[in-house]
Amino acid sequence: MVGRWATSIVAGLATLAAGAATAQDTKVAVGISGWTGFAPLTLAKEAGIFKKNGLDVTLKKIPQASRHLAIASGDIQCAATTVETWVVWNAAGIATTQIFQLDKSYGADGMVVRSGVASIKDLKGKTVAASAPGTSPFFVLASMLKKNGLSTKDVTVVNLEPGPAAQAFLAGQNDAAMTYEPYLSSVRDKPEAGKIIATTLDYPVVMDTFGCTPAFLDANPKAAKALADSYFEALDMIAKDQAKSYEIMGADVKQTGEQFGGSAKFLRWQDKAANKTFFDGDFKTFTKDAADLLLEVGVIKQVPDLSKLADTRFIQ
Repeated sequence: MVGRWATSIVAGLATLAAGAATAQDTKVAVGISGWTGFAPLTLAKEAGIFKKNGLDVTLKKIPQASRHLAIASGDIQCAATTVETWVVWNAAGIATTQIFQLDKSYGADGMVVRSGVASIKDLKGKTVAASAPGTSPFFVLASMLKKNGLSTKDVTVVNLEPGPAAQAFLAGQNDAAMTYEPYLSSVRDKPEAGKIIATTLDYPVVMDTFGCTPAFLDANPKAAKALADSYFEALDMIAKDQAKSYEIMGADVKQTGEQFGGSAKFLRWQDKAANKTFFDGDFKTFTKDAADLLLEVGVIKQVPDLSKLADTRFIQ
């Protein structure tokens, strides 16, 4: 009897301890999209990595064009998006700070055009589907056009998110479209609809980072470090068990593991070492150049304080 009673007490204490640990998990809501580069965040959640590191993470699929509104409303505290988008958000008064890099696009973002379009210069006067100003697809479009002597004023932009933009293009709508993986591969698979005329292999302007509000970072520095560590642990899991990891990440966007791998080959996830190199080097130059272009095309009215757009203490 005594043994059973003691065992019950120990079991009860263990249950209470587990409950206490759960209660202490820091809640954080994160805005993302189905972009392949963000998938390790999904892996971190589904594989229990966030949980193990004391986080209660909710991943919310929110279009990039309205992700900052969710931050402003308090619906989410953190988000994943492209480097130049943080410039746009801060210029609009939505204070946010990047804390680690997620990925770099190596052909995962691009422009698709009809077979008769020989060059980007030929798009003058034509219709291009792209997300709204302030989003990555619009920024990539502006970058590609500028490099070819055009501007967004030389084309008619139809605002469609990357998935619908690719679907509309395959259905015969618009002369061109800006999209990314996994949707870009849908055009690769149907050359009769058109062709991919340029990607981030030609214009390396897409790199994604993870950031949060300064208020969240100030109040939860340990959680911020846990978010970064969890991401790097997810990359380790991919390296150790790629098949299982691809299956988990692919399921989130209705792909098989094999299909997900096909999309993933067009980008590079960035580990801790790559993060340190990036923030010590290319980050500042790219951010400055991006801010200048955003100002030029009228996406922002003034350049925010670029020195406040990154906090690298969580990747140390």
